[in-house]
Amino acid sequence: MPITACGDLNIYYEIKGDGPRLLYISGTGADLRRTPNVFTSIFPDHFETLSFDQRGLAQTDKPDEPYSMAQYGEDAAALLDAVGWNDCYVIGASFGGMVAQELALNHPNRIKKLVLCCTSTGGAGGASYPLHELQDMALEEKIKFRLPINDRRLDEKWQRENPEKFQELFEQGLKAAQYAADEPGKTVGGRRQLEARANHNTYDRLPELQMPVLVCGGRYDGQAEPEVVENLAKRIPSAELAFFEGGHFFLQQDPAAPKKIIEFFTI
Repeated sequence: MPITACGDLNIYYEIKGDGPRLLYISGTGADLRRTPNVFTSIFPDHFETLSFDQRGLAQTDKPDEPYSMAQYGEDAAALLDAVGWNDCYVIGASFGGMVAQELALNHPNRIKKLVLCCTSTGGAGGASYPLHELQDMALEEKIKFRLPINDRRLDEKWQRENPEKFQELFEQGLKAAQYAADEPGKTVGGRRQLEARANHNTYDRLPELQMPVLVCGGRYDGQAEPEVVENLAKRIPSAELAFFEGGHFFLQQDPAAPKKIIEFFTI
């Protein structure tokens, strides 16, 4: 089992594929045991792809103490040290995009090119949806509430007209949320991650970034809304901005999105 000590944290990671090195930093509640994930995408067909379970999640340690966004960035840097990668391409998606911003700001020499997907600056640039405010909501209610946030096309009218499809999406979300539900530390670690996420704010520091950056968003994303994604791109010198046909999970919904990212890294 690929677990490595990174400071005081034991991190679970996987590396698959061949080619230039790519670090993929995943989102809120992500668990590499669940699919789809980056290793079921086309990225390992083009890159030696590294991804990991973040602090408080899945097979990585889940200390019951306050986490910070800077700490998450340092975890990623420590993992690069542990696997012997001096630099690489980086994709950060959603919460992972917030972590990637911290990594890029504090370790700019480690990142050759940076892609930020469905994420935000926090602060004056606007924040992603405040998921920490939903922690006390009943699980089934929370999943139904979040579906039209993740994709604004799934509004009440669409739900009435497509009850079977909505039920299928609900059941998929419920199955994902219930995965390893009784695993020790899962509830605590997930809560600590959301607390750190609530304090994300890189707005004032982002103009420091000098590496090539591609900022991507979904046209129907209600979690990282298009205006917030645009504000992120505006804060980074010479950043390229691209929107795709999809919601918060546009990377899986629009084949043009991974194609664009691969072109950005390789051209």
